[in-house]
Amino acid sequence: MIDLSARQIQILRAVIEEFIESAIAVGSDTIDKKYQIGVSPATIRNEMVELTQKGYLKKDHSSAGRIPTPMAMKLYVNELMKERELSVADEVSAKEKIWNYRDEYHKLLQESTRVLADRTKSLGIALTNENDLFHSGYSNLLNMPEFYDIDVTRHVFSLIEEARLLEEIFDFGDSENQVQIVYGAELGNHNLDSVGVIYVNLNFGDKSCRLGVIGSSRFEYRYVIPLMKYFRGLILELVEVE
Repeated sequence: MIDLSARQIQILRAVIEEFIESAIAVGSDTIDKKYQIGVSPATIRNEMVELTQKGYLKKDHSSAGRIPTPMAMKLYVNELMKERELSVADEVSAKEKIWNYRDEYHKLLQESTRVLADRTKSLGIALTNENDLFHSGYSNLLNMPEFYDIDVTRHVFSLIEEARLLEEIFDFGDSENQVQIVYGAELGNHNLDSVGVIYVNLNFGDKSCRLGVIGSSRFEYRYVIPLMKYFRGLILELVEVE
């Protein structure tokens, strides 16, 4: 059960959506000016302090604003946001791009990482239970302000170079949810604090795979989550066609 009042939920949603859009810490004045909360900036500020005390927000070191924690982001994804419905054109286009590879398992995964990277503007990844690793979209990371920091970028690239490290991240995130999310801030490595991983588990016969994307924790979740669900169902369907 959410331990928040309706007003705190409204403010938390506003902070998260503003942070996703702006990539900077969010202050009470911004929430007051851009979102119709219906209370004074001082009240918003007090509520943000309480949200911080409850672990949903944290102070940014470089400003007076707040940024959402992994706990807040997961609450947003699981309960507060409304997923966008994929258009028929989106679904047909994705299926057309990978259809010709349905009889070649590894090529199917490689092409899927390319399509996911292109659609999400992040790094697409796939890791099989045989430790075959596929990836695409490195250049997308360089368009995100979080990856202007060379230490952040270097640590993400090091993950891609070693399947064992990725496997540990995937194992950390496994839950009953259809789409899994892991945040770098949960892993105890401050160089990954601004990084997020979204993935799905695929199981068919003696084969299994984790397919997902790596990027900023500011994913456009309303689109990426339904996209990952669609890809999961699509690949399972295509492999059955094989």
